[in-house]
Amino acid sequence: MITESKKRDVALVVDDSPETLRLLTDALDGAGMTVMVALDGAAALRIVEQITPDIVLLDAVMPGMDGFETCRKLKRDAGLSNVPVIFMTGLAETEHIVRGLEAGGVDYVTKPIVIEEMLARIRVHLANARLTQSARAALDVSGRFLLAVNRHGNIMWSTPQAQKLLADHLAPAGGEEIVLPVPLLQWLEQAQKGKAGAKAQASFPESPELKLHYMGKAGPNEFLLRLAKDSSASLPAEFSSELGLTTREGEVLSWLAKGKTNRDIAQILGLSPRTVDKHLEQIYAKLGVENRTAAAAIAANAARKNA
Repeated sequence: MITESKKRDVALVVDDSPETLRLLTDALDGAGMTVMVALDGAAALRIVEQITPDIVLLDAVMPGMDGFETCRKLKRDAGLSNVPVIFMTGLAETEHIVRGLEAGGVDYVTKPIVIEEMLARIRVHLANARLTQSARAALDVSGRFLLAVNRHGNIMWSTPQAQKLLADHLAPAGGEEIVLPVPLLQWLEQAQKGKAGAKAQASFPESPELKLHYMGKAGPNEFLLRLAKDSSASLPAEFSSELGLTTREGEVLSWLAKGKTNRDIAQILGLSPRTVDKHLEQIYAKLGVENRTAAAAIAANAARKNA
């Protein structure tokens, strides 16, 4: 039994069987959860437009839009990408289990449902979801543009900052999900296998300024990538050539001159704030100045001379 001060977890149960809905509603309510119900996939999609559940229990076989398609549509919503989905069905064949997991589910239980087992699974997945959410929130706060994809190029999760950058530059028509194009899939295969000659980074064909860096394998079918926006093409080359700076130092100085904070510069260039601090130390030393105001003045003068 939960205390009044503790937030009640919200479960969305999607099933076309009124008997199943009653069974699960009584059990989940008794376990201290708030329960929302939907008789089909379309109703579930309408509900999540208003309220984000903490977990979804989803019947795989329903008339009209089945559970697999419902799950895929739920997972296209960035706000639901980390919400665990447990499939429920009388179908226990491997192909159906695989379909559920590929659609974005985290678990699969067969009917008739054993309530004690279902509650135990729910507790595990809620705890895992909270840990994952905390870790990704920490990554986002630290200014990281990170995302994970599967071997087919589907985005499994991303930090909000990476998600926004992708949406700004690669928003597909009709609200379809972003999938890595074939050239990037080929690059990813080479990078994750450590093949000789594999490039450290690769660009999106339709948006060359967006760069992907391979960070490593996060799971059996989960690859961690860092996203960065290459702004060098729009930055004046004179900062590097005339002021005796490296290309990266020139980029940092250019954004500093435009009034960006160290944190802003880190996000724009895909660096850590600490790395930006180190670059600024080198810039001040090379320019013979002591602060960002003096450095920005020199950058502005150089830009005017080359305008």
